[in-house]
Amino acid sequence: MSYIVLSGRCFNIIVLNAHAPTKKKSDDSMDSFYEDLEQIFDHFLNHTKNLLADFNAKLARENIFKPTTGNESLPQDSNDNGVRIVNCHIKKSSC
Repeated sequence: MSYIVLSGRCFNIIVLNAHAPTKKKSDDSMDSFYEDLEQIFDHFLNHTKNLLADFNAKLARENIFKPTTGNESLPQDSNDNGVRIVNCHIKKSSC
């Protein structure tokens, strides 16, 4: 995971590049990745964030994900990374 801070006159932008562990990795590895992601989000709470990432995530057509994915989504089933990234996004958006 890497990031760069672009300082502007009116606001700062954080560009974050990340590659999440695949489902073959241990739960500890996945937990560690999302903890690191949350720490970066917490540290730069008042900055605009741009994510350039491969979260190895699939979000399906469940109603709970419609605010994030809209009415159309290709996968039939969500995976753990999809649920984790939506939960991280929702948690940080409500701050």
